[in-house]
Amino acid sequence: MRKVILTIVTFALGIGVGLWTSGRGSVEGQGQGAPPANGFAAVPGALGAQDVTGPYEVVKGWPKDISTLPGNEKWTYGAGQGVFAESPNRVFMLFRGELPKLPVPRGVLLPQVGPSISFPVAGMWRSATTASLPGVGGTDQDTRKWLTAWEGKEEGYGIQGPPYRKLGVDAKWENTIVIANANGDIVESWTQWDKLMRRPHSVFISPYDPEKNVWIVDDNMQVIYKFTNDGKKLLQTIGTPEQEGADATHFNRPTFMDWLPDGTFFVSDGYTGTRVAKFDKDGKFLMDWGIKGIPPNEKRPNYMNNVHGVAVDPVSRRVFVNDRNNHRVQVFDENGKFLYDWRIDADPSSLHLLYIGVDRNIWTFDRSTHKLLKYDQQGHLLYAWGTLGMFPGALWGVHGISVDQEGNLYVSEVDNGRVQKFRPKPGANPAFLVAKPVKPIWQS
Repeated sequence: MRKVILTIVTFALGIGVGLWTSGRGSVEGQGQGAPPANGFAAVPGALGAQDVTGPYEVVKGWPKDISTLPGNEKWTYGAGQGVFAESPNRVFMLFRGELPKLPVPRGVLLPQVGPSISFPVAGMWRSATTASLPGVGGTDQDTRKWLTAWEGKEEGYGIQGPPYRKLGVDAKWENTIVIANANGDIVESWTQWDKLMRRPHSVFISPYDPEKNVWIVDDNMQVIYKFTNDGKKLLQTIGTPEQEGADATHFNRPTFMDWLPDGTFFVSDGYTGTRVAKFDKDGKFLMDWGIKGIPPNEKRPNYMNNVHGVAVDPVSRRVFVNDRNNHRVQVFDENGKFLYDWRIDADPSSLHLLYIGVDRNIWTFDRSTHKLLKYDQQGHLLYAWGTLGMFPGALWGVHGISVDQEGNLYVSEVDNGRVQKFRPKPGANPAFLVAKPVKPIWQS
């Protein structure tokens, strides 16, 4: 019996000493388990890290506001639709026109709505105003509505109501295509093409095109425009302006595009369309695939709703398609043969884009969680970062991303009405960075 008691006492003393020494170790920074080899933070070993901006630091004040242009002092950017970095010193940005540059007013209580409710909501002034985000919205909206929204006046361009707006007062359809340099200075504005635009959605330069022609997808005009690199000439229009359809000469609100090394390209078509369209390097229609499904839980292969994103792996030539309203990514071979799919684990998810860089992994943005997400090609989550807000570095409605040859990341935001530039943090884990794009043949 005495032996048993001695054993118990010895065991208790051991526990006590262990707790005391571990407590001392915690206070003095000792005795803690070693962190994983690469750490969980984007910068290994970072103290107090939250990874709000992931492995990046935001470049504040980039780009300069459109109000810095002479004669435009009273205006700021509309919705940030698209972005493409030809180089660190030439970054294309698409905006849905301009909004008045307004001061943020003090909140006013609205007891008729509810106790303690006030307007505007702190930090959300921009999108709480009726002058916010000109242009027809996204999913399932009829593009024909904007034709009469401004009483048939042609100068309405891409702006519509309700809420009804007065041009020159509530919104302005100018500077839809803007180019900034590495310092954020606005160096070009293709205002000569504003009248062609209804809702410029995405902008690209094919890495396999030595002429560096500029492609702009306009989902409300139902077309894809191809311009010379200097913007002086419109070379080609694919699709029939202002007419929707689903054949060789018509789109149904097209959204994004991507290329194979031989110049073949694929178009996600689109907000109200349910297909992927394939074209040769000259823009000749080759084929399409896709059947209208039954959202939000369509599981059948090749059935799609809101085809809002496409990305091509140049090695395997697989085509990754964002079946947005069914909350999944479908994967096909280059001729439309279904291979597999995966569902995005959010309830619900709302993906805005797909991007494949040189590491062949897939990045996307989920509007439901306000995070940038990195997956491998089988759909395994590798990393995620982002938080909702309007402050520099926060993300709200990321609609387009691009990476330049130096690894800087650019995001366009429809809800924040801006484009942001992020540079990699010193010491950031390279596995957490959005990979650089395929090296273009026109890069030295």
